[in-house]
Amino acid sequence: MTAQITIVSLFPSLLDTNGDAANARVLARRADWAGTAARVVVVESVEDLPAGVDAVVIGSGTDADLLPARDALMTLHDELRRWATEGVPILAVGTGWELLSGGVELANGTEIDGLGVLPGRAVPRQDRVSDDLVVTSRYGRLIGYENHARDYIHAEGSPLGRVLYGSGNGRDSRQEGVVMGDVFGTHLHGPVLAKNPGLTDHLLTSVLAREGVSYAPAAGAGFVDEMARAARNQIAVRLGLDSE
Repeated sequence: MTAQITIVSLFPSLLDTNGDAANARVLARRADWAGTAARVVVVESVEDLPAGVDAVVIGSGTDADLLPARDALMTLHDELRRWATEGVPILAVGTGWELLSGGVELANGTEIDGLGVLPGRAVPRQDRVSDDLVVTSRYGRLIGYENHARDYIHAEGSPLGRVLYGSGNGRDSRQEGVVMGDVFGTHLHGPVLAKNPGLTDHLLTSVLAREGVSYAPAAGAGFVDEMARAARNQIAVRLGLDSE
């Protein structure tokens, strides 16, 4: 048993279009199963920040909320940079990820500056992609759903994984997402951590390593892991890919 860990969900009122803020609850529940008390703190303003932060989750939003979401995240610019430097795991999905980049270019030519926490930037694609996304990665095969109107460029050296099915970062890169230290950006909706416990366990390993504690998945998580594996295999087989 370790001291309680705190998982922060940033601005879910603006960044939870695809339910990706639920990744925070997935992290907390899996930590609880392994014997580590965990709490989720919803942060909608700087005043909501807890004294200590062990992991950060940022969801996706609509383009109509891009500017308000960017401005909200900008109020935590220094904290996000400090967390990234200190090795606090940060998972950002969709537009939440794009806003951590160098910037977002819209189809009408408007450019929105990002926070510059992650390399690369988001640029318009000709057609929106809305389909299953399957990625091979060091955390196992990752499966989710992508729904985005922009590609992601200039992060070729640090992808989350290689695309087996879908578009991912686009521009024929066959890459998906970006990783810098323990900061992860991805197009994978689902929420991604519910379907892919290998990635969840990696994040929790990093969280607890900062506390000097080893992490191992709870034996009781096997049933849930098998359900997630079956769900991934069902999608993979439907797409003509090998099952795990």
